[in-house]
Parts: sequence; structure tokens; C-alpha cells
Amino acid sequence: MEKELTNMERMDEKIDFLIGNKKDKKGFKIPFRARVSKANCKKNYVTILRVNENRNVNFEKVQILDQTMMVDGIPRLAPAEAILNYKNKPFMILPSWSVEPFSPSENYKTSLTNGSNSAGYRLLLARMQGEAIKLKKKIGGLGMSIGALIIGALIVYALISG
Repeated sequence: MEKELTNMERMDEKIDFLIGNKKDKKGFKIPFRARVSKANCKKNYVTILRVNENRNVNFEKVQILDQTMMVDGIPRLAPAEAILNYKNKPFMILPSWSVEPFSPSENYKTSLTNGSNSAGYRLLLARMQGEAIKLKKKIGGLGMSIGALIIGALIVYALISG
């Protein structure tokens, strides 16, 4: 009896997977001690993702005063352009070896100058996919016309011999 139930459960899982009724997996959550509430947002608190030299990360809640913050007894800069949003809450990425946090606008500018930006590749990829689709349509029309000629020839042959 148990084997039948497990087989039925397996079939249900396969059917759900094929239909697309996947069960929602739990997403990432910031640790409780580092979460910023609405009241804390008004007091200029921000969640910090601190990246250490040994590649470990720590989450902290820090208050910003006069565009600076104190992390590990060291004053750090906190410009407005470096503040990100995670679920509508302020969030910053701060390397422990630097006084300045990660700035997405500066990173975007350097990617443009280095040539590592993906914006141009999207346009090229869309153009290449558009060209590939046109080629497939031309081949499909040619195949249908050849197929129609063969069927027509068979019908004519059947009428003549028949």
C-alpha cells in the first residue's frame, strides 16, 4: 500500500511540475538584528551588507548622521547615491577595507568606459534573433510549396492511372 501512495505522490509531483504549479520556495530574508523598520527609516537607519577581507559578509543596522556612519569605530561615508533599496528599505553594500560604500552609479560609468556594459549586447542579440526568425519563415514557405507539389503530382498520377 505504501509503495502505491509514494508512486501516486510522485505522479502528482510530476504533474504539478509539468503544469507549472510549483510550490513557492522561501526567499532570502535579512537577519532580524539588521532589519530596518519604518520608524528606523525615518531616523536615517540603513541596513549594511559589510564584506570582510576573508569574503565573509555581515549584516548590520547603522544610523547615518551628516552623510557619515560609524562602523567598527571607523567613520565611513554614506552618500545618497550609494543607498540601494531592498523591499523598499534602505540598503548599502560596504567593503570593510574601504571608507566609501559600493556605488552603482560609479560602477555603471566604469562599465561604460571599460566596454563591459551589457546594454549594447541586448540590442545586438535582439537584432540577431530577429534575423534568425525571418530565415526560418522563408524555409517553411518553401517546404510547404514543395509538399503541395508532391501531393498534387500524386493526385494527378492517381487520376491518370485509375
